[in-house]
Amino acid sequence: MQNLKQSNSLKAILSERLITTLFQPILDIEKETVLGYEALSRGPENSSLFNPLALFEQAEKDGCLSELELLCREKAIENFVNQGLPGKLFINVSPTTLLQATHPKGETLHLLAKHNLPTSRVVIEITEREPLCENDLLFEAIKHYRDLGLHIAIDDFGSGYSGLKQWSELKPDIVKIDRYFIDHCDKSVVKKEFLRSILELAKITNTRVIAEGIERTQELELLKNLGVELAQGFLLERPSISPCQSFDECIAAQKLVDIPRNTQNYARYIGNLLISQQSILATTNCGKAKQYFEQDKQLQSLVVLNQDDRPIGILHRDQLSEIFSSTYGAALHAKHSVTEIMDSQPLVVDRLTALDSVSQKITDSDFDIRRYIIVTQESVYLGVVPIRDILKHITDEKIKNAQHANPLTMLPGNVAINDNIERRLNAKQNFELAYIDLNHFKQFNDLYGYASGDMVIKLLAEICRRVCNRKDCFIGHIGGDDFMLVCPSGIGESLCQQIITEFEFAVKAYFTPEHVAAGGYWATNREGEKKFVPLLTLSIGLVNPDVEHCENSHQVAALATDAKKEAKRFVKSHLFICKRRRPAMAIVRLPVAK
Repeated sequence: MQNLKQSNSLKAILSERLITTLFQPILDIEKETVLGYEALSRGPENSSLFNPLALFEQAEKDGCLSELELLCREKAIENFVNQGLPGKLFINVSPTTLLQATHPKGETLHLLAKHNLPTSRVVIEITEREPLCENDLLFEAIKHYRDLGLHIAIDDFGSGYSGLKQWSELKPDIVKIDRYFIDHCDKSVVKKEFLRSILELAKITNTRVIAEGIERTQELELLKNLGVELAQGFLLERPSISPCQSFDECIAAQKLVDIPRNTQNYARYIGNLLISQQSILATTNCGKAKQYFEQDKQLQSLVVLNQDDRPIGILHRDQLSEIFSSTYGAALHAKHSVTEIMDSQPLVVDRLTALDSVSQKITDSDFDIRRYIIVTQESVYLGVVPIRDILKHITDEKIKNAQHANPLTMLPGNVAINDNIERRLNAKQNFELAYIDLNHFKQFNDLYGYASGDMVIKLLAEICRRVCNRKDCFIGHIGGDDFMLVCPSGIGESLCQQIITEFEFAVKAYFTPEHVAAGGYWATNREGEKKFVPLLTLSIGLVNPDVEHCENSHQVAALATDAKKEAKRFVKSHLFICKRRRPAMAIVRLPVAK
């Protein structure tokens, strides 16, 4: 009965041309341009054939795969031209369809001519998920497309069957690497080596490579470092009816302006751990949901969406298994809506939510670590992040910071300081940097001993922590008696003045009453001369770097160092606020002609 219903639905789709075309951009991340768009076909929304997998499976069962593919192809060409999308149009073609005797010849050329789209702007994607038939007809069909001026691409390369053989025999213009090798490639030595091998082979054969299915910024950064130039995936833009039409528009739309293009990424937001996962509508019944779980044994949860693609709950495999395990479970629940048994209060966060904030929500609500966090953008569903991944990432970051922390104060050291500055620069986020230094510290150490010196350094560290107890502030210990404070623009001066006030009051406890009363003490300098040394004070240089012109943390640190030197000119504690915001111009001395 269900199969008959779906067959009737398919007939209606074909007769009424009820196919929607989504477009996903393929970006040239080297040239920062749009290479083109992959056309992705969908059935009517809220129908059992909305999913392309179900749609094409039904067409194959009913013997009308060729008819469906031609309809999808025409819709793709028509919508691509009507929107005036730039670059090339990537169209998926099944080898099975090409080999069908009933498949009409010359239809693609006719459609291109009808919509005035040059063949040079079309790429035919041959999927590698099906075995390459030992049939000369397939090679003749591909040769025919190539002779017409169309480009040929192998889709899902590496997903199985004879990938290298296809590459060798089809001689494609483009190879699209299967999502499997992109997923968490930054954490897999094997995947990295596979990608390197593919890129080397591509150079030898003069083939372009597209990395598809990119969903995490760490993946994107690794691929860029390996030399991948073409990229596609949810991280860059999800498939849509009206996609972005320029590289910058795409980056801005996905809020990737905070992601560095040419520098090391600092994964701090939950969106950087995002993985794509199938979702279902609230109208889905439990029986259909059970089929999804049976088809994918790795699937543990399904996010439930309303008509606006906004998550309203999440259905877990174990919940469904439990209600179907009883004798009459299937009869009682199969036709009931998933909304009756789903978890209606999942944790839903925006993709730009800080990981620390998400971690706090997890611990406050005592979530099961086997579950998932739902991630959205402007309340629309994007994907999920396993809670285990979040906790692991935070643990790894803490271990990393601890490895580079100063052993005396346990404050983050130079590596973490530079990372924090680089992250703010890459995000074009205005900030202030204060370089904090103790005055007369050597003489204090010589007179009172190194143990007392260490106690004063820890005192200053504790004051900085207390004063700057905000999520958007960062305190680092460069080493010795030097510290750095990074904070949002506009609050640095007040924080530094408070640090000076609290330090000058608290540090007196580390001097004898006589020295406090005298405001200092006499000590012998390196030249053997007696000199009066004031009590410990602070010199602070504060800068507000221009994020448009400062390219790295070293330039920002140089600004702060110069500001601190100016503060050092004063005997008492002093905060010097530097007005210069850009790096100093390099001075090149030309040889004088003799």
